[in-house]
Amino acid sequence: MSIELFSALLLFAVATLFTPGPNNIMLMTSGLNFGFARTRPHLFGVSQGFGTMALCVGLGLGAVFKAYPLLHLALKIGGTSYLLYLAWRIAHAGPMSDGHARSAPMTFFQAAAYQWVNPKAWSMAVGAMAAFAPRAGYPYNEMIIAAVFASLGTVSAGSWALFGTRLRHWLTTPRALQIFNLTMAALLVASLSPVFVEVYSYLKGAV
Repeated sequence: MSIELFSALLLFAVATLFTPGPNNIMLMTSGLNFGFARTRPHLFGVSQGFGTMALCVGLGLGAVFKAYPLLHLALKIGGTSYLLYLAWRIAHAGPMSDGHARSAPMTFFQAAAYQWVNPKAWSMAVGAMAAFAPRAGYPYNEMIIAAVFASLGTVSAGSWALFGTRLRHWLTTPRALQIFNLTMAALLVASLSPVFVEVYSYLKGAV
């Protein structure tokens, strides 16, 4: 991979990893509700899980979905349904004082597995491999891309979780926390709007 292509890859990774999305919204919410220490398995699951998924896409899984678009659509629908469930859980989270009684933060394996049903993660992985993995360097270019996303993803995930933790000093009342959780749940649902449009367009065309 050339220096120019690697530099473009870094810009793409920063732009996609650090901007708001389902993962970052949930990490910030987890940091607020559970603290940074308890969110660490979640954040490492996100970064390493996505890096692994990106590598699998580069090694040929993306071609499978290109050949069988219905399979990709089914995955997006399943992932979106799960995200809607998570949004409902965030919206109904209790106050911080109930931390031991409420649901626990995501584990490493839950967060890693979630990447496989995350619509934004799939778009990022397919887009990165299509744009920055020339066939001449196969499979080393794919490994470089996966490593970049895994390393920068750890920084991004940690930043969002830490940001949520810092918000605990400001959201000290049950009412303020409820408003925050409802807002994050709404943003999580809003982040899925491209998938809603895609599924609607497909169903409309199939009728």
